[in-house]
Order: sequence, then C-alpha cells, then structure tokens
Amino acid sequence: MAPVQCPICSHSVSESNINKHLDSNCSGFIITSETAASSKEKPRISGKVAPIFNQQKERAPLDGFLSAAASSDASRASSSQKRKINEPSMSQSINKRLKGSTSQYSTTPLAERLRPQHLSDFIGQKHLTGPESLLMNMLETGTLGSMIFWGPPGCGKTTLARLLAQQMDAVIKELSATSSGINDVRTVFEEAKNVLTLTGRRTVLFLDEIHRFNKSQQDIFLPYIERGQIQLIGATTENPSFKLTGALISRCRVFVLNRLTDDDVKDIIHGALGRVGPSGQSTELGEPSSQITPSEPSTSQTVWSQPDSSPVSKVPARSSYPAYPQLTEKVIDTITSLSTGDARTALSLLELVLTSRTESKEETLLSALRQSVSTSYDRTGESHYDMISALHKSVRGSQGSAAMYWLARMLGAGEDPLYIARRMVVCASEDIGLADVHALPLAMATFHACQAVGMPECRINLAHLVAYLSETQKSTRAYNAYKRAEEAAKLDMTMPVPMQMRNAPTNLMKELGYGEDYRYNPEYLHPVHNDYLPIPLRDDKFLKDAEDLSDKVWDEDALAHWEREANGGQQWDGRIQHHNE
Repeated sequence: MAPVQCPICSHSVSESNINKHLDSNCSGFIITSETAASSKEKPRISGKVAPIFNQQKERAPLDGFLSAAASSDASRASSSQKRKINEPSMSQSINKRLKGSTSQYSTTPLAERLRPQHLSDFIGQKHLTGPESLLMNMLETGTLGSMIFWGPPGCGKTTLARLLAQQMDAVIKELSATSSGINDVRTVFEEAKNVLTLTGRRTVLFLDEIHRFNKSQQDIFLPYIERGQIQLIGATTENPSFKLTGALISRCRVFVLNRLTDDDVKDIIHGALGRVGPSGQSTELGEPSSQITPSEPSTSQTVWSQPDSSPVSKVPARSSYPAYPQLTEKVIDTITSLSTGDARTALSLLELVLTSRTESKEETLLSALRQSVSTSYDRTGESHYDMISALHKSVRGSQGSAAMYWLARMLGAGEDPLYIARRMVVCASEDIGLADVHALPLAMATFHACQAVGMPECRINLAHLVAYLSETQKSTRAYNAYKRAEEAAKLDMTMPVPMQMRNAPTNLMKELGYGEDYRYNPEYLHPVHNDYLPIPLRDDKFLKDAEDLSDKVWDEDALAHWEREANGGQQWDGRIQHHNE
C-alpha cells in the first residue's frame, strides 16, 4: 500500500502499519529512503488518518493541549529513529508550560515585586508624604500639576509617581528617556487628549531619566502642560538646574527626594521579610503566594516585638527566621550599610542572601555582599563635583584626615588623577598663597608627576601634596586682592593709564609726555613715588598688608561651635589675645 506521513513524527509509514507505528511510540515501521527507492513509490500525505486521530476534536481543551505538546516533543525526538518518547519528562514539560506565569514571576527582581501598592505603605521622604506636607495637601485638593522628582537612585521616585497617579484615579503612562523618543511622547499626548475628551480622566506621564532629553526635546512638553492636557512627572538623578530648560522648570514643581536613612532601609528590609516569608515559615523565593504578590499591600510598618509585646529593636533575632538562618543581625546591618540609602540595592542584596545556602558562613556571606556592590560614583555627575569640593574645602580647613579620605574615595572610584592635581594647583594659590611660597611649585611638580607616573603610583604624589597643603599656613591675601581689583576695574573700564606708567618707545610719545618723570625704583637707595593707579583709585589698597585683619570676621557662634566640636570644649588661645587687642 502507498505510504502516508505520520501526523506525530512526520515520518513515512505504510498505511497498513500506521497503528502499529503509533503503538511503538513512533519508533518502528518507518519507511526509510532505501525502502522508498526500492518500492519506487514517493511518500505522500494522505487525507486519511487512523480513527484514533479523528477523536481529537471531541477531546477537552486540556487533551488538545496535551496532544499538541506531545506532537511537538515527538517531532523533536524523531531526529533519532531509535529514541523513545519519555512520558514522565513530557508531563513535566507540560507542567512547566502550565506554570509559565509563575516562572515569569520568579524572574522579576525582588525590588520590583515588593513595590508598595498604597501610598500609606511608602517608606521614607516624610517631608513629601507626611500629612502636613505640601505634596499631600496638593493631592487632597486635586491641584497636583506637573512636577519633577530629583533624587539619588533607589529613593522612591518611580514608586511615588505611580502611587500618586493611582491616588488621583488617573491614567498613567510610563516612558524612559533612555529608550523613548519624541514620537513615543506624541503618541501619549494624543491618547491623553482623547481620554480627557471622552472620559474626563487625566493622564499622568511618568518620564524616567528626563534629563536624557536634550533641550529641544524638552520643549515639546510645554504646550501640553500649559493646556492641562497632560500632567508630567519627571524623575532625574541630575540637578534640574543644569539639565532641564528654564521654561520646563517654570511649569513644574521641583521636589527633592533625599537619600533614605538607615532606619528607612531597615524598615524596607523588615517589610520585605514579612512578605517573602513570615516568622517561622518558609516561602520559596520567587513563587507567588499569599505572602508575596504584586497587588498585596506592604506590611513594612510592622513593629517587631518580644512575646510580652514590649517594643524592641526592629532587627529580628536569629530565631525569627528559621527558614533563613544565614540572615543574622550583622548581615542585615551590612545590607543597610552597603545600600547607602538605596532601597533597590538593599532589596537586591537581601535577595542574594535569601537565595544563598543556609549553611554559608557569616564572614563568607558578608565578603560576598561587599564585593557585589559597585562604587557609586559618576565622573560626569554631581557626585564628581561634590567630592572635589569636599576635598578642596577640607584642605582649606586644614583637615588633613578628611582631605585624605575624599582623595581616596575619588581615586578608588576611578577619578582622573590629573583632574585632582589641577584642582590642587588652584588651591595652592587660592588658599595658601603668600603664606607658603613653596605650595605652588610643589603642586605643579605633583601635576607633572601624575602625568609621568600615572596610576596607581601617582596616588602617593597626590597624598604628599594634599597632606602638605592641609598642614601649611593659609593666606588669601593675593586672591582677595585680585577680587577687589576686579570689582574696581569693572566700574569703569576706560580709566586712562597715568602718564608716568605709559610706555614711550618713540620720540613722538616722549614729546607727548609718555613716561615723563618716571622714577626707576632699583636705581634709588630710598623709596620713591610714582603714580601707579588712575587718579580716582589712587588711595585704594587692594592688596592688604599681612598684619591687616580688617577684612576678617569675628563670629562668636562659629568659634563656640569649633571649641565645642574640635577643641574638646576648651577656649581658643587666641580668644584672650583678641580681647586684649
């Protein structure tokens, strides 16, 4: 009889042997190419199939799904003619497919799964979420408007924006400036206009990393914000004054979100533990349950207590989580410290701990946690300027230890040593100046050493320079003299140079009086006088004498603070001398 194609494994089988082929799990009665050639009959797909396959339409939906899964698995198995179908493994494969949503859920990071679903569960930023805060008052009156959230990573910008939109019963659209463009924004604007016209509901556009849009791209928001067709909530880690246009800032309220405190981070950790698995129970991390679901309110405000209900520290005892014996008090404190106020980092570290081996040693686990956290430093961002400012001010304040710390922080984070050396060259003249004439040559020598040696050795040269500049005497006489002269020069840039000071390279200029009566100082055994300044400025003294303290400020509060914090509560020796003068 003519061969037909098996509907399961797609091999050619004699029509009379199709049932036997199926009974053998598609491993027997297959017509090979040699058999087909000898019979000189080409395989064909018959419109008829065995009666057993005619019952597929009457099966339940799950049976149909099983048949499709079996067909797919058998097709892959047919690459080896002698391979048999493994029924248990096929059943396991089907179970995995039935649990597709669960596996997808388990791949979601813990920080994303545990986002608060209600504004009352939001932790931190009390200056914004407190009952008397401006933001909450605006929310109650329904005049929220457009706003910019400015804060460090992991402080709650995205979560707060979602919760506010939920509280307003508004349609929320989320975009990221890192992956979206103007066309995506225009699409949201058109949808927002239609929704507002048809249903009266407002649309909140949450734009993450808004500072990534250039100035021309930011201008597209202006007309829609002005007409109230869209409420923009932008999130940025960069200073809006530098990254956003003045026109956009004037149409939005800027709210500053602070880095989370250690107490806030611990509250978040305990709330996460309460949802991942309650005390005394073990919930498999990544599996959705009644303890951890995206829609379940956070229990982060739970107060940990002893059996007698007396308040104690929120750090649970070791026995509080028998399912996670590796989660000790020291581990929680380390997570809090390493997160540096970043809730996302804290939950990521917590997830690493919960998924680690329960028999892991504490020191090994702590070492692994420290190595998993990267240094938070952006060489082009705000922290770049904040740290160099801290270094410069520490040197200026003669605080060598603090200056050395900021130097180590910057170099450890990968800062360009030449950038630091250039700043110290400026510091050598700005802050040390005339008090130590060796400071500037040393600073320049260090700069050249950094160029010639490079990292990591040049860190020693920079440490040498920073220590010297911190401990040497300080004087701003030269710097302040220039600033006073600069202000005077700006008042009138047309004042003529006195005749004595003018250059007279030609006879005509000499005849006109250029350089007349000029006295060349080195020729005299005694001081001589020349008109060095224009007549209106003749009596001004821009460079003060070293003993002239008339421009110095006496601040009793500042001195008392120094005596209390840095001098062990003892009075400054110069206080008595000052009063005597």
